Amino acid sequence: MSRTNRICSPAEGDGPMEVREGSGWRLVVDTERQPFGVLIGGGDAAAGAWAAELSLAEALALRRGVGTLVEQHRALVSTLMEEEAVELAMELACEGGGLWLGLEGDRYRWWLRFVLTPASGQRGLEGSWGEEASVALAAALEALAPPPEPTGEPRPGAVATRPETPAPERL
Repeated sequence: MSRTNRICSPAEGDGPMEVREGSGWRLVVDTERQPFGVLIGGGDAAAGAWAAELSLAEALALRRGVGTLVEQHRALVSTLMEEEAVELAMELACEGGGLWLGLEGDRYRWWLRFVLTPASGQRGLEGSWGEEASVALAAALEALAPPPEPTGEPRPGAVATRPETPAPERL
């Protein structure tokens, strides 16, 4: 079972923190925290849970990559034989480093892995989710509400848009 909570920050004017979690996975977005406003996690207490913070750019790359792999798997399902396994992988550029993503499984089940290798001097991450957790996390990443529009000065690396131009992809 998966659940979503919107938790309002105690400080007046802060945006809400969004918590999505289920068996074997967790996704927390707090747009007020910088530079690491997204927390992902996996596993369970008995098997050894893990969690790591991501920057918004890293989380966007994860969202984009997971969505692409899930779509590729969906497109291949009808061509796979009952006993046939599939392994899909991709690497994305991410804040001066790279994000490797892998989806392994068969026609009916699949699971996700990732390795973040950022720019020199930054932390690296590796993690994975089991079958049920992977499906739920992929759906949570896709359905995640975008943060409120920033006020004042744009964030470093933000793209300025005119009203008639669609905004860039955001969490």
